Amino acid sequence: MAIASSIPANAPIPSPTASALPFPLKTWSWKEHTINFTEVAPNPPSEGTAGEQPPREIPLVLVHGFGASIGHWKHNIPAFAAAGYRVFALDLLGFGGSDKPILEYSLELWEELLSDFSQEFVQQPAIFIGNSIGALLSLMMSVNHPDQVRGTVLLNCAGGLSHRPEELPPPLRVVMGTFNALVNSEKLGPLMFNLVRRKPQIRRALKQVYCKPGAVTDELVDMLYDPSCDPNAQKVFAAILTAPAGPTIEELLPRMEKPMLVLWGEDDPWTPVEGSKIFQARAQSSQGASHEAPNNPGQNNPGQNKSVQNHATEFVSIPRTGHCPHDERPELVNPLVVNWLRSQHSS
Repeated sequence: MAIASSIPANAPIPSPTASALPFPLKTWSWKEHTINFTEVAPNPPSEGTAGEQPPREIPLVLVHGFGASIGHWKHNIPAFAAAGYRVFALDLLGFGGSDKPILEYSLELWEELLSDFSQEFVQQPAIFIGNSIGALLSLMMSVNHPDQVRGTVLLNCAGGLSHRPEELPPPLRVVMGTFNALVNSEKLGPLMFNLVRRKPQIRRALKQVYCKPGAVTDELVDMLYDPSCDPNAQKVFAAILTAPAGPTIEELLPRMEKPMLVLWGEDDPWTPVEGSKIFQARAQSSQGASHEAPNNPGQNNPGQNKSVQNHATEFVSIPRTGHCPHDERPELVNPLVVNWLRSQHSS
């Protein structure tokens, strides 16, 4: 376990987009690197709604996807806090306002960061909510650090940090191999990076994965563009792009023993809904188990009922939605998440 120490965290980080966020940003020192994070306290219950408020001991930890940052949760953090939850979110090392050291990046590195962050600040089991690789990291946390996780919400879960060669058709395998080699080139790497980080290119890429008209805003483009101007951004981009893919969902899911809500934008070209079949099958299986439990000879066994609950999985697909449902359709995602959260602490 890495030693994590906090540093004065009262002032917002001087970032071009910090002033646009509806919550304060703080910093924390992890392995001598500065990590950008936020902690938003639950809103006090309004008159007449005290019975709807969740127990204060249920914190949420939000984990962003590739290239994103805390700002990608700007439509969700206030809603979750208003529902009565204490919300934590952080920029993973190499992304957003966090440091961008040149080192070997991996899902395991970020997993260690999340575990240390949880130990330092959350200090009790939390619900981890992640998008894309953030969802995969949330799944890894649930499996490998069950004492720190109460449950997970996965949004369009990525199958790995990078594409595994065997998962690509031969022509695309050659294209990706060539692109990765160019990105890592000392001479051509900066040129390639400057091409892909241009604002028009970022906007075009976003329009491929967002379906809702008007969802790709200047603010969203800036959120992805601004960190690319930081020192080491190109080398970090190359290091992450060519990092090991990490564990597969197929390896992790059989070891998952926490309740899980899986949300999936149906029109995602990056993680197509076909890839969610493993989660759909688990959801169907858990529903069958919960229906059978009352008629089971062991129905009066509290341990058995708790086991069924712990393995419970719910799956919801969201039509006309792409890779980032929480940002594209928060008016749908926020109620789905809050209702599921309340079902967990009312069970």
